[in-house]
This record gives sequence, structure tokens and C-alpha cells, in this order.
Amino acid sequence: MTLTEEPNIQENLISVLKTVSDPEIPVLSVLDLGVIREAVEVNGNVQIKLTPTYSGCPAMDVIADDLKAAFSKIGKKTEVELVLSPAWSTDWISEEGLQKMEEYGIARPLSESHDKDVLLGDKKLVKCPQCGSTSTHLVSQFGSTACKALFKCDDCHEPFDYFKCLK
Repeated sequence: MTLTEEPNIQENLISVLKTVSDPEIPVLSVLDLGVIREAVEVNGNVQIKLTPTYSGCPAMDVIADDLKAAFSKIGKKTEVELVLSPAWSTDWISEEGLQKMEEYGIARPLSESHDKDVLLGDKKLVKCPQCGSTSTHLVSQFGSTACKALFKCDDCHEPFDYFKCLK
């Protein structure tokens, strides 16, 4: 089966999927993060295809267990398959997810070209999620997880994570 970039999620499964959070950013559901590429019910069993944000992401095992537990509560056996292609992209994060991320204190990913500019220290484009200033600077190319970089705001002096653009 070939997966397209548009997820195939049965409507009747969405309410349960919304209850499963990303363990690294708990304000985001797996739907907000866009890691569920397929969720269908076949003969009473839920089959889910899950794409990691990057190969080797340690959160995937926890998410798979949480998906099984969530569907078990409504009497559904669940199979979770990890799929690596197509690779996950930050474009798959929903707008609602991006807003939740900022409210949680993580700067949203920029475009691919702007991301390179800020990670190479050439431009100040990352918006501080605390005060909104773009007078920020890179502290480390790796933040609390590999998919984030650590920045500091030059105005409010707060450190924060920036979610890197992954494509």
C-alpha cells in the first residue's frame, strides 16, 4: 500500500485519536502533530500507520502503547505499524497544533530557507513565544529534543525551544 501525504483516518476513530498526546509536547495530540497517516477499522480491529517525526524518535513506542491503551478502553484491539515513507514533515502539523505549540512556549517552525538562515545564525527570524520579539539568538542547534533548537530572547531574556523545519 502506498501512503499519500493526506492521511486516511476514519471519522469514527478521530475522537479517540484526539485523546492521545505526544509525550514530548503533551499539549499536542497525535492528530495535531500529523504523525497518524492512516487509521481504519477492519473487522472490529483498529489498524494505525504511524510516521515518526524523525527516524529513531524515542516517542514512537510510547505513542504506539498509548494508542493501544486508548482504543482498548472502548474495547478495540489495535495494531500500530511504523511507516517511514513518506518522511514526516513539519508541514503536517495542523494550524491548531502550531498555535498550541506556541502557547506551550515552543516557537513554530519557519519555512525551509528561513530555518537554515536562523540555524546558521545569519538572521533573526524566530519569534519568542513569551513576548513575541524576533530579537532572538541561537544558543544551541539542539534543544530539549533533537527536533528542536535552543534559542534565547534578547528582549525578555527567556530561553525557549524552536521546532526545526523538517522536510
